[in-house]
Amino acid sequence: MDNAMMIPEVPSAEDFQQQYREMMQLYSAAVREVRTKVEILDEEFRTRYARNPIHHIDSRLKSPQSMMKKLKRKGLPQTLEAAEANLYDIAGVRIVCNYLDDIYHIADLLQRQRDVELVKRRDYIESPKESGYRSLHLVIRIPVFLSSHTELVPVEIQIRTIAMDFWASLEHQLRYKSNHETTLQLRRRLQSCAEASAALDREMQDIYREISGVSDDEKNTCTDDIFRA
Repeated sequence: MDNAMMIPEVPSAEDFQQQYREMMQLYSAAVREVRTKVEILDEEFRTRYARNPIHHIDSRLKSPQSMMKKLKRKGLPQTLEAAEANLYDIAGVRIVCNYLDDIYHIADLLQRQRDVELVKRRDYIESPKESGYRSLHLVIRIPVFLSSHTELVPVEIQIRTIAMDFWASLEHQLRYKSNHETTLQLRRRLQSCAEASAALDREMQDIYREISGVSDDEKNTCTDDIFRA
């Protein structure tokens, strides 16, 4: 067979744009599904326990440029097909909680839902990154029901406290959006800030437990009650 005939056809700009729009429609639907699930849980907590565990929710979809850069770093073909097959963070949802316990309650409630498949879990709260970054990361697959079939779509979920989110946002700006070289001294200062932020989270959690009369043995009661109801 002529080798030239085995070269894959490069899609036209119009075909690429149409393929990208269809792909993003799918991932956008998955983000809406996750947001809806989390918002329902937050509303139930407010109705049953008179408080909201979630401070706010953010979401985003990777741009084509960001996807191609990540594929290049991984040594993979820079195509939309390769992105769908190999990238789990094309769709992202960030859940910002009030307290540390809330992070694990929300994660547990999501993972218990029958149509949620857990792909990966990384706890950067128990084991922070070297930079000081803390967050609970879940990659899940969630069904998106289309007119002709159902697609299981991966979504990366980051669950963190307000303090973790504040630190991560500023650290990202300083590290990636500044022309200033991040020196060892600056990295150590950022790590120190992360430790102070983590200490604040623990102290605020302890204060909340004392005020609300929640002991360590009782801290999962809300989660269990919801599923027994």
